[in-house]
Amino acid sequence: MAVRLQDTLTGETRPLEPLEPGHVRIYSCGPTVYGPAHVGNFRSFLFADLLVRYLRYRGLRVTWVMNVTDIDDKIIKRAQEADETIEALGNRWIERFLADAAALRLTTPDVLPRATRHIDEIVGLIERLEAGGHAYRTPDGSVFFRISSWPAYGRLARLDPTQLRVGERVESDEYGKDDVRDFALWKGAKPGEPSWDTALGRGRPGWHIECSAMSMRHLGPSFDIHTGGVDLVFPHHEDEIAQSEAATGAPFVRTWLHCAHLRLGGEKMAKSTGNIARVVDLLEAGVSPRALRYALLAVHYRQGLDYTETALAAAGAAIDRLDAFVAALDLYRQDVADDPEVATVLRASRNAFEAALDDDLNISAALASVFELVRDVNRRIDARSISTADARSILAAVRDLDRVLGLLPDGGVDLDPRVAVLLDDRAAARAARDWSRSDALRDELLGLGVAVEDTRDGQRWRRAESQA
Repeated sequence: MAVRLQDTLTGETRPLEPLEPGHVRIYSCGPTVYGPAHVGNFRSFLFADLLVRYLRYRGLRVTWVMNVTDIDDKIIKRAQEADETIEALGNRWIERFLADAAALRLTTPDVLPRATRHIDEIVGLIERLEAGGHAYRTPDGSVFFRISSWPAYGRLARLDPTQLRVGERVESDEYGKDDVRDFALWKGAKPGEPSWDTALGRGRPGWHIECSAMSMRHLGPSFDIHTGGVDLVFPHHEDEIAQSEAATGAPFVRTWLHCAHLRLGGEKMAKSTGNIARVVDLLEAGVSPRALRYALLAVHYRQGLDYTETALAAAGAAIDRLDAFVAALDLYRQDVADDPEVATVLRASRNAFEAALDDDLNISAALASVFELVRDVNRRIDARSISTADARSILAAVRDLDRVLGLLPDGGVDLDPRVAVLLDDRAAARAARDWSRSDALRDELLGLGVAVEDTRDGQRWRRAESQA
């Protein structure tokens, strides 16, 4: 079965057929760096990460571009408040974003372009729009896209283009323009704001044009998939389509994928309302990064997700189950004949996993297939019916699936020397049947974040990551 994805533009779920056979080009709207990203942002980023991981797992070559917006009204305001340049502000929050992304095991995009480093491409694109009659200048040096020149405007959001609306991250009357629907491509310079000397005059880019210019620069005028949060459908992605196709005359994106809102307290999570939970704050409070990743991934990307302590605790419990499963397989030793059913069980599990993700990234069903395998194998472990070699095969198969999920504990992690000594001491205490000493050492290890349990195969340990 081919990978099938639901396109926001057409509403159709259809097979993924890359423009270049075997090579998928993906563009994702990334962070706007005026502060730390919140978990709502990361739900969108992690859904794109799941897509990229799965396509690569399926053997496709993927070029993934995620932009960084490092110039807009909010960034300018924050930089002025902090008495620093937009570059210094941007650098600081990009570093924070990358640290949060690494903690949540986000695959590093192939390209992380910054808007301020693509001014030439932005200006060139605006000049093409001007030449085609799709853009016009205003007395203050700004340039606007003329929506009336593009009859197809509104297809993505299913809007009537004759209806009025504000067209930019600014108030409608902040810049003079011919039509309230028109949106800014270039903003004439204002005192105290960063600006660039260009063929358009001195000024800075509008928000929407940045993504068109950066995606075309790194992926070409047409590419396969564009991802983002559902809040970006209008006006951002609608404007991207209009300006890009007006400039090139070619279809801009083959498939649009949009992630539903993450809700906190029943409301959309957004910096503008203060209704947010920042990743950095959660991690510093001791929330397990893997549990947070699981919580943000576990529900289908097009379904709204409520961020609650209960959901996070459930995610932590799921991670604990996976950790215990991996630890049991890693430690398992049994000198019996290989179980002839293991290969069949693993094949069925892989088929179910792939069928789920082929179906528009149905992650809930994919995870269900993994935990069904966990239940089946745990029964075989308890019955001692599988061999040591079987355990190794099962662990290898699960780790292969985890190339997509990114949830399992890292293999071969070096133990803190103090922890290693305590584990050795506890094993010796149990061998000497010094149960009091063994229990005390177990408590001490737990205080260091290492949970220990005793099994038929010996002492087993795992990271005891806090969920709250």
